Amino acid sequence: MDDVVDFYRGPGQLVAAIDAALTGAGVDRDSLRPADLASVDEFHIRGRAATTEIAEALRLSPDSHVLDLGSGLGGPARTLAELTGCTVTGVDLTPDFVEVATALSEWTGLGDRTHFRVGDATATGLQDAAFDAAFTVHVAMNISDKPALYAEALRVLRPGGRFVAYDVLQGEGGDVRYPVPWADDASTSFLATPPEMRDLLAAAGFEVVAEVDSSDESLAWFREVRARVERDGPPPVSFGAFLGERFGQMAVNQVTNLAERRIRTVMFTCVRPG
Repeated sequence: MDDVVDFYRGPGQLVAAIDAALTGAGVDRDSLRPADLASVDEFHIRGRAATTEIAEALRLSPDSHVLDLGSGLGGPARTLAELTGCTVTGVDLTPDFVEVATALSEWTGLGDRTHFRVGDATATGLQDAAFDAAFTVHVAMNISDKPALYAEALRVLRPGGRFVAYDVLQGEGGDVRYPVPWADDASTSFLATPPEMRDLLAAAGFEVVAEVDSSDESLAWFREVRARVERDGPPPVSFGAFLGERFGQMAVNQVTNLAERRIRTVMFTCVRPG
């Protein structure tokens, strides 16, 4: 776990770096919305579009209390709160991310509906059956004990509650080319295959009600992002804020891994039986 935290920690002072980048780009903080931060806080493949699909799959309402396991900088949590009016609790292993997520929620006026805490997604310490829905976005790749992760998701859900796992999975095209945005090498990368995911979720006690492979859309998304950057220049702040200079090579490898089917992006929608 310490190695994972070290990987994501970056150079530090992340709140100040994001603030300075937004100010330098002339972004008006008084009118800042979650979509304005998507280039840095929707830290997953297909970004905000994928988060919108998660919101739809979870069937949220303004009364829903949602748990984000591995909440990162809080982008998905804020998007769900903005789109549906729900309340989201985020748990993340990296203290720097929790600090930034809290600040960005305050900046976007969502501090009352998104709350973040440092914790282990496999053992959150939260109450049994406390949430109406839960989700993970590109989290399990760094977790070797996946049975514990999905057992925890089931434990905190009320009967009938929905759980979405949107992750990068091992493809049939061979070993992953490193570095990638979640790991410098295989020592902190633990990818499951799609069949393994089905078995893991079922073993935890979930009923899998939908499985959507978005790998082709993911590859197209990367190509669209690259074309947009070449045309318009880079966004004022991006994932490079905490991944540094290595992010360029990570992005290249990510596209190669998708194109060669070394990785897949798949979203599983599950229900805790009532």
